[in-house]
Amino acid sequence: MKRFFLFVIIFVVSSNLGLAKQAESGQDIVKAHRAVADQIIDAAMADSAAWDRLAYLTDTFGPRFSGSPNLELAIDWILEAMKADGLENVRGESVMVPHWVRGEETLQILSPHNRKLQILGLGGSVGTGPKGITGEVFVVNSYDDLVANKEKAKGKIVLWNVAFTTYGATGAYRRNGAARAAEAGAIASLVRSITPASLYTPHTGSSTYEDGIPRIPHAAVTIEDAMMMQRMQDRGQMITVKLTMDDVMLPDAPSRNVVAELVGSEFPDEVIVFGGHIDSWDVGTGAMDDAGGCVAAWEALRIMKKLGLRPKRTIRVVMWTNEENGTRGGNGYRDAHLDELDNHILAIESDGGVFAPIGFGFSGSEAAFATITQIGKLLTRIDSGKITKGGGGADIGPIMALGVPGMGLNVDGSKYFNYHHTNADYVDKLDPMEVAKSVATMGVMAFVVADMTARLKR
Repeated sequence: MKRFFLFVIIFVVSSNLGLAKQAESGQDIVKAHRAVADQIIDAAMADSAAWDRLAYLTDTFGPRFSGSPNLELAIDWILEAMKADGLENVRGESVMVPHWVRGEETLQILSPHNRKLQILGLGGSVGTGPKGITGEVFVVNSYDDLVANKEKAKGKIVLWNVAFTTYGATGAYRRNGAARAAEAGAIASLVRSITPASLYTPHTGSSTYEDGIPRIPHAAVTIEDAMMMQRMQDRGQMITVKLTMDDVMLPDAPSRNVVAELVGSEFPDEVIVFGGHIDSWDVGTGAMDDAGGCVAAWEALRIMKKLGLRPKRTIRVVMWTNEENGTRGGNGYRDAHLDELDNHILAIESDGGVFAPIGFGFSGSEAAFATITQIGKLLTRIDSGKITKGGGGADIGPIMALGVPGMGLNVDGSKYFNYHHTNADYVDKLDPMEVAKSVATMGVMAFVVADMTARLKR
């Protein structure tokens, strides 16, 4: 028994010494990398190079939807520009992507008055046929509302008038609304745009169908029109509209994930991955979503190269293709690098707009969280070092599911959903200095994790 208690005492003391050593190690990481972190921050904040490159990319190539010439031309230019920057192992990794094409789309209200309303078909929607669909609108506010009034929905065009709460919760009506409306016998589905605010701007986004349920046309209307039709219904007025959508799904098309590296000096096979998705919806220019995330990582790596920095581990920029309507890029990256994932130390994604950065959400072990929290202290001077638990991204999700620690850049997202998936997603919505801070934040985190003596614990 005495030996047992002696063992417990030794174990507790050893554990406490281990925790103390771990904490000291975190402090050492900060001390050892303070100067280089400041170098990266100073270089990123010195000018508007990142914003300028983002503006050139989005102004020149416009929206970059999966399967479109715009996307592939943009990728061609990026690959050449990365080589000119002196980045290493620059390449495109082939991925087949969905190819949905938006045709002409109109929504004409016929009664109580007659005029055209603004709409955007939702990604993957079937078309209406050349004659369109004319029918009465039935407005519902939730799935429960539809179920309770199922008989009223039959043979009508269901409008989901659901006010924005969170993107996940309200976005479910965009993603699944067509299937749920079709189950109730609807002939088409409309959804109030997934946004908290509107200046008569419809928002597109992905939608899904389900086997065994009829596929009906599915489109987004503006907040203003959704609320107008709700008022009409509440008054007992009949709402009749004509919906025409020439949208079509074509066979899969070839695309590429963009890859470039700064190869590690001591552990080149150990990799820190960071980036965003290079595709966008076919409206606006996809500056926020997500050319900004791509350029932030690209510019961070370019700065490291320019400063002559060489971390111990490899830092790899990846611009994933087809995040918006399929995540084929993220899945393709996982499959192409499956044998290397044990040596993927960390994956970082920026897909929330490069507004003023706050820090990162991290998913991984407690030991790794403690280390990342320490590294965050190097970003205090630009107020972007707050580390919270839980984070990642759609593109890095497939490799996170196989054990790779992941994190997502957190920004001031108060304006993000005003422009998300709309014709208003242009570079003018982004501030050059906030973009520069995002570059600095991504760069410091990636470099320090790549340059630590010990690899980040899983």
